[in-house]
Order: sequence, then structure tokens, then C-alpha cells
Amino acid sequence: MPSIGPYTLSSPVVLAPMAGVTDLPFRQLCRRMGAGLVVGEMVATNPDLRNSRKSLLRLDHTGEPEPIAVQIVGGDPQMMAEGARYNVAHGAQIIDINMGCPAKKVCNKAAGSALMRDEGLVREILSAVVEAVDVPVTLKMRTGWDENNRNAVRIATMAEAVGIQSLAVHGRTRACGYRDTVEYSTIRAVKQSVGIPVFANGDITSALKAVEVMEYTGADGVLIGRGAQGRPWIFREINEFLATGQTPAAPAPDELLAILMEHLDGLYSFYGEYAGVRIARKHVGWYLHQAGQTDQFRQHFNSLETRDEQGHAVRQYFVGNTNSRVNAA
Repeated sequence: MPSIGPYTLSSPVVLAPMAGVTDLPFRQLCRRMGAGLVVGEMVATNPDLRNSRKSLLRLDHTGEPEPIAVQIVGGDPQMMAEGARYNVAHGAQIIDINMGCPAKKVCNKAAGSALMRDEGLVREILSAVVEAVDVPVTLKMRTGWDENNRNAVRIATMAEAVGIQSLAVHGRTRACGYRDTVEYSTIRAVKQSVGIPVFANGDITSALKAVEVMEYTGADGVLIGRGAQGRPWIFREINEFLATGQTPAAPAPDELLAILMEHLDGLYSFYGEYAGVRIARKHVGWYLHQAGQTDQFRQHFNSLETRDEQGHAVRQYFVGNTNSRVNAA
């Protein structure tokens, strides 16, 4: 199993940080479903934003299994260093630096994947953060800025030289966003250029795809992002496929319902009913997409205002669809 500093992961399958998705309830669920590491939503290093409700919730690691990994984002070396120290003081045991986010609101502030345009600044940021904390520092990046500026291999070797402990590489340039074919060949080149663990990221949505990507790239593990939305059992599936070579069966409807209700209860408890109900809407949409959800049900669900209404609707949905399958058989 791959190691990050002193931490040997229980699985080579890692939950990628996703803003608005990888909150504490989802991280805890994914760890229970087999993720070897989970990374929280990116945290801005601007101190003016630290006392917002959103930022304070992202500092909550109550009951989270170790090691606790936090991703920071920003474009100023000293501010990033201070942000790393601040998060370590609040429980972070691994600091991940975001150089992979393609969102305009991040890149317009010369952060995220925009940093890959300035290799000198990249070195300054990586060095400042590594020197600031006594915990492992990792880096998530893309293959480059655009198809004419792919510099992932240079940044990877630079990162290793300044003390970065592992790399996660999304196999697209910033210009690609989430479109176009993933460049697994670039991830393979990165892996061949460094001696630290490398995690492959991009369009990994099944156990078979995860194994194929690891074999092709030589990566030490995979980073699962959108493939885990509404499907946290993907970690269990990949672990089982790695262990047995057999494609695991999808969860039965009763287990899927139990997982979904566990997730919803976690959201209500963490955010309170008002916010939890609203955050639940997108998650339920992802889950029920796996179960053949209809647009009609989604529209109905999104109109519900209480946890009891949501719970009743989800249970009724599964009862109705299970009976339909039984009757059809």
C-alpha cells in the first residue's frame, strides 16, 4: 500500500477533494466504504475568510479517521504557509496544495491550476508550505495550462526536490476543464520521473477502469472525484477487484437505501435541518441516478422542505421501484 510520510494507507483508492461535496459526512461515509484516504474541501488561505460559517465547518474533523488531510488553495507563498500552519493547528495531519482546480473564480485569482503557468511561483509556494509545517505536504495538479504548455513532469520533479511527499495528477490541462480524453500517458510520464507516490485522477468511474489506469500509468493509487458522487461504494468495489480480480456486484436496493439514509442523517446532523435538507437535494439526485431516478421524482424531491418529508419520499421511491422489479420478474 502507498505511504504518505509516516502514514501507510489502508487502500490505494483516495477520495479527491471537491468543493461542496467532500464535507465531513461524505468523508466519513467514504472511509467506511473503503477509501484509504479522504481529502476535505479546499480551504482558502485568505485569513479574512476564516471565520465564515463555511470555513468553520471545513475545520470540523470530529470523529474523522486518521490521517486527516486538508487541501489549501491560494497564490501567495507566505499566505499559503500560514494557512498550512493554521490547519495543522486545527487537526490537519496532511496538507494538500491545490494546483488542479480549473474553476475561473479560483484561476482568476492566480490560484489552483493557474499556478502552473508560473513555475517559479510554484517552487516558492511548495517550498514555503513544506518548510512551514512538520506534517507531510502533497500536491494535486493537472498536466499543464493548455495543450501547448504541458509541464507536469517538470513540476513533479521540482515538487519532489523541495520535499512534497506525494502527487495526484488529473490527466487534463486547465484549458480542458473536465472535457476531452484524459492523458493517462502524461500521468505515466510523471510516475516515471519521480520516486514519491503518484495517484492518477480523471474519469475513473469503475473498478475495472481503476485497475486499468493503475496498470497503464504505474500509479501507486487512484484519486476518485466525480465517480464517487452518489456512489461511495466505488471504493469498496475497487478494493475488491484489486484483491480478487472479480467485478463486484452493485449494492442491492436495500443496501443502497441504507447507505443513502446514513448519508442524509449525517447531513442533517452536521448542517442542521434547514441547510441539510437543501444540501441533500444534489446528493439524492446523484444516488438515484444510479437507481434509474426519474426527472419527475427529482422535481418532487427538490420541493420538499423537511428531513421527514425527504426520508419518507426516498423510502417510498425504493419500495415502489423494488416492487416494480419483483413484479416484472
